[in-house]
Amino acid sequence: MSTQSTLASVEVRIDWQDTVSRHHNRDHFEKLNFWRDILPGALSITLPDSHGDWLSESFAPGELVPRWSESNIHRINRDALKLERKNGPPIELHAGRHYPQYIAAGTAGIFAGNFKPLRIVEMDAESVTVDLNHPLARSPLTISARINEHLGPASEHGGRCNDIIMDTLAHGVGLETLYPSATTCYLPTNDHERMDTRADEQFYENARLIQHIDTTAIEQISAIYRRDMEPGMQVLDFMASWDSHLPEEIEQLTVTGLGMNAEELAQNPRLHSRVVHDVNTVSTLPFDDNRFDVIICTVSVEYLVKPVDVCRELGRILKPGGAAIMTFSDRWFPTKVITLWTELHPFERLALVQEYFRAAGNFDSLETETVHGLPRPQDDKYTQQRAFSDPVFAVRAVAAG
Repeated sequence: MSTQSTLASVEVRIDWQDTVSRHHNRDHFEKLNFWRDILPGALSITLPDSHGDWLSESFAPGELVPRWSESNIHRINRDALKLERKNGPPIELHAGRHYPQYIAAGTAGIFAGNFKPLRIVEMDAESVTVDLNHPLARSPLTISARINEHLGPASEHGGRCNDIIMDTLAHGVGLETLYPSATTCYLPTNDHERMDTRADEQFYENARLIQHIDTTAIEQISAIYRRDMEPGMQVLDFMASWDSHLPEEIEQLTVTGLGMNAEELAQNPRLHSRVVHDVNTVSTLPFDDNRFDVIICTVSVEYLVKPVDVCRELGRILKPGGAAIMTFSDRWFPTKVITLWTELHPFERLALVQEYFRAAGNFDSLETETVHGLPRPQDDKYTQQRAFSDPVFAVRAVAAG
C-alpha cells in the first residue's frame, strides 16, 4: 500500500551562542519528505504550507539534546584508556579538547567503536575526567527553516524516518565551543609542526592556478564575505592566490593581496596591489596600523605555524570595528597543514581558530558559521566521488576599538 507525500528542498539553520561567540549552522536538504522526515516543535506543521519565508522556533536546554547531567562526568584511570593507533604515535590528550569516546571503551558504559565525542575536563598523572554530555546540553537553541523549492508529491512505500535536527546535532554541531570551566589546550608548540619542514617559499615556488574547493562552496564563501563589504572599502586578501572569491557585484573595493607566489597574485584580477610575504617566517605584516576595513583569508588558516602572532598583526592593521573573516573547508595540502588541524574534528577546528583570535588579545565579537549539504556541481571533477559540495566553515572576529 502506498500513500502520497510532499517533497521540498529545504534549508535548516541552528542558531545559538555561548559566553564567547555566536554560532550559526546551516544545512541543506535537497528532498525533505514531509510525510516521514521530522522537524522539531511546530515546524513540521507550519513549514509544508510556507513559501520561502523563514520560520523559527526556540528551544530550552535539554529539549533537543539530553539535558546536561553530572552523571555524565567520569574520572577514568589513564591505564584504562586506549590511546594506541594502528599507524602513528599514540593519541596525546589535552585538557578541554574532544576525542572519540572509543578511547575509553569498557569504562563509563562506553562501547568499542563509539565515535561520539567526549571532552577532557581535567587531567593529572594518574587519571582524566571526561564529560560525555552533548556540547549543547546547556544551550538554548533556535531552529529556523525555509523552503527553497516545492518539489511536489511523491508516492510513498515506507522508508527511513529522519529526525532532521537530531541527525544534524549528532554530526559535530557544538564542538566549536570552548569548555566553560576549563582552559582548552589548543596551542601546544609541537602541534603546529608540519610533515614538510622545508621553507614555504620552496613549496610555493611554482604557481598553482587551480581552485581548491568547488564552485558552490566558493559561492557560499563569497556570500559570507559580502555581508561585511561596502563600496569604497580597503580589503586585504590575506594568504591570497589567483582568485579572491570576493562578491562580483561589489566592484568598488580597493583590494590588496598578500601571498606566497608572485605569478598567482599577478593572475588575480581583483587585486590593486600585491605583496609577496611569508607569514610563517616573518609574522609582522608590512602595513600601517588601522589600514584595512576588512580582512579575508580563504582556505589557508590551516597552514599558519605562528597563528596567534599573525592574528595579533591582523588586529593591528584592521580599523577598529573592522572584521577579519577566515573560511576553510575539509581539503588541504597534506604536507603543509599543521599536525593539530588533521587531528581535530571539522567542527572543532572552528574552536581552534576562535582561540587564535582570543589569544591575540585585540579582537572581540566572535562568530562562526557552517554550511553543509548543498549538491555538488554536476560539472565538478569530484561529482562521482562526493555527492555534496565542499563544506564551508567560517570564523569572523571584530577588531577591538
